[in-house]
Amino acid sequence: MLFRLLVPLGLLCALLPLHHGAPGPDGTAPDPAHYRERVKAMFYHAYDSYLENAFPYDELRPLTCDGHDTWGSFSLTLIDALDTLLILGNVSEFQRVVEVLQDNVDFDIDVNASVFETNIRAFQTPTGMPYGTVNLLHGVNPGETPVTCTAGIGTFIVEFATLSSLTGDPVFEDVARVALMRLWESRSDIGLVGNHIDVLTGKWVAQDAGIGAGVDSYFEYLVKGAILLQDKKLMAMFLEYNKAIRNYTRFDDWYLWVQMYKGTVSMPVFQSLEAYWPGLQSLIGDIDNAMRTFLNYYTVWKQFGGLPEFYNIPQGYTVEKREGYPLRPELIESAMYLYRATGDPTLLELGRDAVESIEKISKVECGFATIKDLRDHKLDNRMESFFLAETVKYLYLLFDSTNFIHNNGSTFDAVITPYGECVLGAGGYIFNTEAHPIDPAALHCCRRLKEEQWEVEDLMREFYSLKRKRSRFQKKTMSSGPWEPPTGPGTFSSPENHERAREKKPARQQSPLLSCPSQPFTSKLALLGQVFLDSS
Repeated sequence: MLFRLLVPLGLLCALLPLHHGAPGPDGTAPDPAHYRERVKAMFYHAYDSYLENAFPYDELRPLTCDGHDTWGSFSLTLIDALDTLLILGNVSEFQRVVEVLQDNVDFDIDVNASVFETNIRAFQTPTGMPYGTVNLLHGVNPGETPVTCTAGIGTFIVEFATLSSLTGDPVFEDVARVALMRLWESRSDIGLVGNHIDVLTGKWVAQDAGIGAGVDSYFEYLVKGAILLQDKKLMAMFLEYNKAIRNYTRFDDWYLWVQMYKGTVSMPVFQSLEAYWPGLQSLIGDIDNAMRTFLNYYTVWKQFGGLPEFYNIPQGYTVEKREGYPLRPELIESAMYLYRATGDPTLLELGRDAVESIEKISKVECGFATIKDLRDHKLDNRMESFFLAETVKYLYLLFDSTNFIHNNGSTFDAVITPYGECVLGAGGYIFNTEAHPIDPAALHCCRRLKEEQWEVEDLMREFYSLKRKRSRFQKKTMSSGPWEPPTGPGTFSSPENHERAREKKPARQQSPLLSCPSQPFTSKLALLGQVFLDSS
């Protein structure tokens, strides 16, 4: 089961003293080694505080040194921190925590969970778009609201396609694709989508169009899904959206909120969640526009020492009741991507400012606390799980240029499996929206339909049955071509059709035997801020 969450921190740079690693009078950039160690220390201060004071609750309450459940009562912070341990090089703790989670976490519980936040089930609707909340034991509750945000519908393809690849069951990827297509079909005549939609009727309830909260990861997953799955259609969908977004929402390299049918401005605000956008632009190679927008967002950080949830662009100040900063990662995430693409030291300066701000404002005895108000630095009694999953991880990767995550393909592991040889760890990792990395090589190696597993079982049974049905073997082929997804009518079928199909035993011989291990490793990757096709 895969998790994400939503979303960076600070202090006015002018108030910070010069420190080791800061740019000096000669303009030298921050020292990456120094800040790498600082970030690692931040992680363990927060991680140890969670284990000592909050586990097995979902999240740490750093001001009272205890824990509470937020998203479903399954030790969310520990799960979210798991791969950060690997990125920091702590393999032994990673292995220990995996055993702890396997022994102690149970997802078959009577808890109402956010479908978006826990990324699980609830797609049985007339439109194929999922409900926003589901009970992990009983399914969708009677009377559950059918109104769901756009991101809550369109943020499944990365995890669900991976799940289909690992299990051989296409239903997970199929329902995620159905949801994506229904959103695409629901866009307005000027090419925009709104913020909330009724999943039963397909009618838009909130018609504000933008790139921020409620919409953000839908666009993110079109790009990342396209890269991970080598899917030109998903990329084409995003590029069409990108044209509409530029035409109707972009003003002086800021992105506003507009009415989805008319294009008129509805909210001239910048939301901190929108700070992922420059990083996403870098993944499609749009570096110049990405840097200009990033620098706009960085000016807000410098003004407050963090990104307020809402920032009124014309007034140049925070929006009432949206002055807080819950240590979100988005601006740091964009800095990491853009630094890989450009090497611009300005991006390291953002990382330096983030480390200094977080430690000065947010650090308390039991972890790091949410900043309730950036104007007076009042704190709130919460440390959300994305702080360890995303914020600290992206900071560390910003300052660690030799991390295995940044592998450019010069090294890799060749692993022998029952199905042949696989290439793993060659780089091009795709982060889901909660910064959990997926190795595209592993996904493409494991990608096969369930029928292929049955074919292998048939072969083994026949081999050990004293050459019975020998003629059947002669008719089988060992194709070396890559697996192709099903096309034509019915590819994006409804969830009901999937259920009916699963009740029947699928016909054999629908896909080539053992196609995964013998296919050439051809994968579209995102490295150094560029998308390319590796046909070597």
